[in-house]
Amino acid sequence: MKPLEGIRVLEVAMYGFVPSAGAVLAEWGADVVKIEHSVTGDPQRGLRQVGRMRVEGDPNPNVEHANRGKRSIGLDMGSEEGREVLLELARRSDVFLTSFLPQARTMFGIDLDDIRAVNPSIVYARGSALGPRGIESDRGGYDMTAFWARGGIAATITPPGVEGMITPPGPAFGDTISGTNLAGGIAAALFKRERTGETSVVDVSLLGSGLWSMGHGVALSLHLGEPMVAPVPGAHGAPTNPLSGLYATSDGRYLSFVMLQPAKFWADVCRHIDRPELADDPRFASAEQIAANTAEGVAILREIIAQRTLAEWTERFATLAGPWAPVQDSLQVSDDAQIRANEYIVKAGELELVANPVQFDLTPAEIGPAPEFAAQTEEVLLELGLDWDRIIALKTAGAVT
Repeated sequence: MKPLEGIRVLEVAMYGFVPSAGAVLAEWGADVVKIEHSVTGDPQRGLRQVGRMRVEGDPNPNVEHANRGKRSIGLDMGSEEGREVLLELARRSDVFLTSFLPQARTMFGIDLDDIRAVNPSIVYARGSALGPRGIESDRGGYDMTAFWARGGIAATITPPGVEGMITPPGPAFGDTISGTNLAGGIAAALFKRERTGETSVVDVSLLGSGLWSMGHGVALSLHLGEPMVAPVPGAHGAPTNPLSGLYATSDGRYLSFVMLQPAKFWADVCRHIDRPELADDPRFASAEQIAANTAEGVAILREIIAQRTLAEWTERFATLAGPWAPVQDSLQVSDDAQIRANEYIVKAGELELVANPVQFDLTPAEIGPAPEFAAQTEEVLLELGLDWDRIIALKTAGAVT
């Protein structure tokens, strides 16, 4: 049994952030009903072009990623009949999940008091760009603006001398991280309700999630009164540790060393690169000496590692005690045996998708495909007890798709 089986989630949200929270909850076992505009659906369905990558036809990963495993109903929330259906769904749900801004929530009658009026025990969860308080709480935003640029990430990873900023590594980067945060908050609120009978309002913002992801760096900056500055491209990242940085291989790939105790791992690295004599080199005899001679150590390692391919180093470093990893792109990760062994990428209908990062009892996520637009409208209405005459009447009136 999945942890959230028996939990019903009513999702009134668009694009990537909040729907990705619903996707995580669905993977954890919840029945997630997605409300979409009765004519146009979630605008995310129209997203085909991402940078230079274009998707033709269906299935569309731009939709599937954040909407896996849900059911979809097309609903005109602006009509009286549509709103009645929405409130009836809310009455039967455990969680109301929305990305709508305060003004829109008021206009559609789906704000906290409206939903609590029909279901006092519902967990009300809001995802926003900039948080629920302050003079900008009613402003929208995307992960590029609120999470990436404003949250301190972009400036921190953009090296000095680079004009503008480094952009996010892929679509919905901040959305997905923030959505997982929101799903965790909802699960905690459900646990609280189960133990105490008290319900909660859960808020997660892109801005808050961006700051949280930078939390260690922000704490250092506030303590020392200076911003973190990215290293110049090509420079070794750790000025006092040759075993923490990137090294190029002979086939144009890179591997990353992150051995934060260099004295502990230096001799083992020397053995694995076939230079055991370096273990007794007085320049690297202690942590202090390694720190003082980091530049020489980096030069030695760069020369040696550049002589073999990544595949050769991967085989040699299989027994290396210290942490290291190959640098992989978004396609190369699919061939990683460790990723496959843990089933972090799984089948979802015709596609392969990345599973949410939480597993229970060593069981990989079971991912259903995203629903076609309004595909379960009739199914959901029948569950509400509506007969076919009423359903046809709602369709005729344009209240449902």
